[in-house]
Amino acid sequence: MHSAIFEDLFVLELANNHWGKLERGLKIIADYGKVVRFNGVRAAMKLQFRDVDTFIHQDYRHRTDIRYIKKTLDTYMPWENYVELVKAIRAASMVSMATPFDETSVEKCAELGIQIIKIASSEITDWVLIERIAKLGKPVIISTGGTTLRALDDIVTFFARRNIPLAINHCVSLYPSEDNELEVNQIDFLRQRYPDNVIGFSTHEYHDWRNSIMIAYAKGARTFERHIDIDYENVPVSPYCSLPEQIDQWFKAWAKAREMCGAPGTAKRISPEKETKYLDQLVRGVYAKHDLPAGHALTDQDVYLAIPLLRGQISCRELMNGEVLLRDVKANEPVFFGAIESPYSNISDLRQMIENRGVDPIAPGESSALRLVSGTQTSS
Repeated sequence: MHSAIFEDLFVLELANNHWGKLERGLKIIADYGKVVRFNGVRAAMKLQFRDVDTFIHQDYRHRTDIRYIKKTLDTYMPWENYVELVKAIRAASMVSMATPFDETSVEKCAELGIQIIKIASSEITDWVLIERIAKLGKPVIISTGGTTLRALDDIVTFFARRNIPLAINHCVSLYPSEDNELEVNQIDFLRQRYPDNVIGFSTHEYHDWRNSIMIAYAKGARTFERHIDIDYENVPVSPYCSLPEQIDQWFKAWAKAREMCGAPGTAKRISPEKETKYLDQLVRGVYAKHDLPAGHALTDQDVYLAIPLLRGQISCRELMNGEVLLRDVKANEPVFFGAIESPYSNISDLRQMIENRGVDPIAPGESSALRLVSGTQTSS
């Protein structure tokens, strides 16, 4: 189901890039808070929660040759430090968000007042965890990386039945992703299959920070996610992580895509005045082929079409057989709206439009012996 909290929301995935250090985590939040504020966007800062004491089996805590175990231990942070990070996120006017990887972490999301829950691609079939998350009743974002269609259908149905807002991020779980691995067309598929959900784009490419988000926005993605880090204390930055200046480019590319795409593509756009004025200059006006007396009913043999279209003159758009002239019209003079009686002569909106479009009639002494005033013709 749609929820406004997901619309045009940027998720900045801090993950474990605090490396267990509160000071580093606070600096990341502060640095990105400035970029968010300068660009005037809505952003969520996302943390990852794990209850390390239970998340890793006690018999395997020494197995630092297993990458996931080693990284979890290396980035361990006590819960009281997460409290400070969440406070800093709020102080920076960002939305608080977290990915809980176990049931204790779900309860911590409730205690800390986390506003949005993320379910990682790897947990999309962890129904023990998902059931616990659903009990919070908070908006949820899922990523689709590596999942099956059946699993995706199941989880979308699960949250829909509980009336819990769910956004679905197209994601390729390759870190980093090459441009030819992004599969951005999946956004089309997700929008068609799940029309009641906001569709987003979680991306890990590293060659540029403009093209993919512009394409994703144009395809209808409305929430966006990237991993973030800072160049600080000589800690290596993973290639799939973005630095503050790159996120600035990302935000600006989104703004440009939004500007270029314009209004939602669910209805015919309303043309701006400058566009209609330009097109009016290309429309042919109706002119008399020969002298026409008042009371005459116009036929195709009485008029011809030519530019320019004058202010107050009827055009090829309004010309119908059978309009009755209310006054004489001389050969080669324009036929004005006020000079005819027709089925549309009393439509006030149409009258106003015709009277305001086109170019002004010629002034006295300009290339003609006639003085043409909208709705009247007087000899000079």
